Amino acid sequence: MSDILPSYPPPAQRRLITLFTLAGAFMTQLDATIANVALPHMQASTSASQEQIAWVLTSYLVMAATFTPLSGWLAQRFGRKRIFLASVIGFTVASALCGAAATLGQLIAFRLLQGIMGSALLPLSQAIMLDINPPEKHGSAMALWGIGAVIGPIIGPLVGGWLTEDYSWRWVFYINLPIGVLTFAGLWLVLGEGTGERTARKLDLFGFAMLGLTVAALQLFLDRGQTKDWFSSTEIWIECAVAVTACYTFVVHSLTTRNPFVQPSLFRDGNYLIGNVLGFFLGGIMYGVMALVAPMLSELFGYPIELVGLTTAPRGIGTMLTMLLVGRLIRRIDMRLMLLAGLAICGVSLWIMAQFSLQMDTQMLIVSGFLQGVGAGIMFVPISTIVFATLKPELRNEGAAMNSLIRNLGGAMTISVLEALTTRNEATVHSRLVERLRPDNPLLAMARPGLDMNLPGTIAQLHREIGRQALMVSYVDAFWALTVCSLVVAPLIALIRLKSSKG
Repeated sequence: MSDILPSYPPPAQRRLITLFTLAGAFMTQLDATIANVALPHMQASTSASQEQIAWVLTSYLVMAATFTPLSGWLAQRFGRKRIFLASVIGFTVASALCGAAATLGQLIAFRLLQGIMGSALLPLSQAIMLDINPPEKHGSAMALWGIGAVIGPIIGPLVGGWLTEDYSWRWVFYINLPIGVLTFAGLWLVLGEGTGERTARKLDLFGFAMLGLTVAALQLFLDRGQTKDWFSSTEIWIECAVAVTACYTFVVHSLTTRNPFVQPSLFRDGNYLIGNVLGFFLGGIMYGVMALVAPMLSELFGYPIELVGLTTAPRGIGTMLTMLLVGRLIRRIDMRLMLLAGLAICGVSLWIMAQFSLQMDTQMLIVSGFLQGVGAGIMFVPISTIVFATLKPELRNEGAAMNSLIRNLGGAMTISVLEALTTRNEATVHSRLVERLRPDNPLLAMARPGLDMNLPGTIAQLHREIGRQALMVSYVDAFWALTVCSLVVAPLIALIRLKSSKG
């Protein structure tokens, strides 16, 4: 077969493909967070309620997650280049429509379209990066791809705040237009079809429907659980039941049908399976901590959105610098040692975060954020390489799609769990502190001598302070939970089996 000895693009063409491919991946990841800070402006412009405007975020995430698994089959059936370029066109057009939306209904509809059209860009960009580089360069290729995938969500709030304040909320969508046009033009000229593509494997429509229904119901369950008070809501019960039933049906169907939508052979590869578990955890750390730190800084410390972005920027800087370094060293150092080192650094950073207090200075926040970025960067490249280290080339499109889905679900599930923990823990701690707020409490008398609890202003001041203390404790407990998780997943690294670097 001609595929036994694949040919790779020359270095100049490879660099151009890398640039434009990463631009497409960056564009979709940027849109996952850039609209967050613009929601109040969108709400005022469209006369929407708080719950209605949240669908601007939820609709995009649900559609992107639901259609990500389909990207592998589409690339196999119609060719990766065609699907990638069609996705870029569709995503760019949908972005323009979102910016021009006149009503809330139009905005949500176009965000749905944006999520569908962008769902293939991240996994296919990963598969392209692997295919255009020989195996010895896969580590550095995954480092570059990781920067494109990770930096978007990190700078999204900062860019979104600047565009919204200085221009309009519509520019958080219009910013995609020049990126999309340049990406399409560049890849049209330099990207080849690739090898091992264009198979006639029939689409398992029932399997896709069950997997899509599982992901959509789970994403809705996670996104809306906290606002609906979880299982006290009929809607949450329905979404949970649909997700569990559809997932069970999908697994049974995949194991018994002749031509399943997701081939079980993917998960028979031990490295692919373990790499995805580690990727699920890494996605949880990266997105979960960002979801905690940003509101903590704004609510408890009164940081404006621009300062929140600047304060959390060291995390992204640490990730980018480390990925570039690890990409060069990955062929020389055992990847399991890298993973262990990255996990240890992440654990240390989470332990530092578990020491946060209302009296801490900015230095503590910057150091912990930078260390976490370094640890995540050390882990990201080996995980992305291990996932495909022993996977057959013909399974890369499908494997990349499932890998992206699992990593994103890790982030979504961790964010929801952490938000539920902090909200409920805050209420519990608040009630315990209030119980001790009595005039005969000697500790209170020592901390606030001469305190007159008969004055309404004093009661209001104490109530605010107790609320701040309770919320801080809930954040600290969430960081402790993540620290424990980093210890629990560490033994999985020993199960990874790698080929000899000289073999």
